[in-house]
Amino acid sequence: MSLFIAMFTFSLAMSISPGPVNMVIISSGVSYGIRRTFSFVSGATIGFTMLLLFVGLGFYRTINLYPFILKYLGIAGSVFIIYMGYLIARSNPELNIEEQNRPTFIQGFLMQWLNPKAWLACMAGVSMFSSPISNRIFITFSLIYFVVCYLSLFAWSVLGNKVTVILKNELRIIFFNKIMGGLLIFTAAFLLYAQFKQP
Repeated sequence: MSLFIAMFTFSLAMSISPGPVNMVIISSGVSYGIRRTFSFVSGATIGFTMLLLFVGLGFYRTINLYPFILKYLGIAGSVFIIYMGYLIARSNPELNIEEQNRPTFIQGFLMQWLNPKAWLACMAGVSMFSSPISNRIFITFSLIYFVVCYLSLFAWSVLGNKVTVILKNELRIIFFNKIMGGLLIFTAAFLLYAQFKQP
C-alpha cells in the first residue's frame, strides 16, 4: 500500500507542478476554454505516458550509456517550447476556429517528448519504480501516472478557464497571453543556455 501512495505522490508532484506544458494549458484555458483545450491535455497526457513506457521499457539503458542524448533532446525541446511560447504570446482570445492558433493534440504529444522536465520525470520515475526482475511494478506505476497526469493537466485547464472571470475583457486576456508566452520563452531560453553551458 505504501508503494502505491509513493507512486501517487510522485506522479501528482511531477504533474501538478508548474512547467512548460502547464503554462500552455492555462493560457489555452483562458483563451479557448476547457473543451477546446482538452485535445492538448489529451495529447500531453498520452505523450507523457508513452514517453514513460519508452524510457522504462528499454531506452533508460541507452541514456545511461550515451548521456549526450539528453543534451540534444534538451536543445530540441527548448527550441520547440520557444515556438509554443511565441504562438501563445501572439494569440488572441478569438472563438473563430479558422483564425485561432489553439494548442492541438499533436503539439501536446510532441511537447512532452521534447520537454526536458518530462524526460527528467521519466528518468526519476523509472529509477524509483522499476525492477530488473519484473515489469509489473513499472506498468502499475505507468497506469497510476496516466490517471494522475490526466487529472492534473485537466485541473490546469479548469484553472485557466476560471481565470477569465478575473481577466474579463479581451485586452486583459491578450496581455495575460503575452505574459504567459514570455514566461514560456524565458524558461526555454534558460534551459537552452543551461544545455550549452554543460561541458
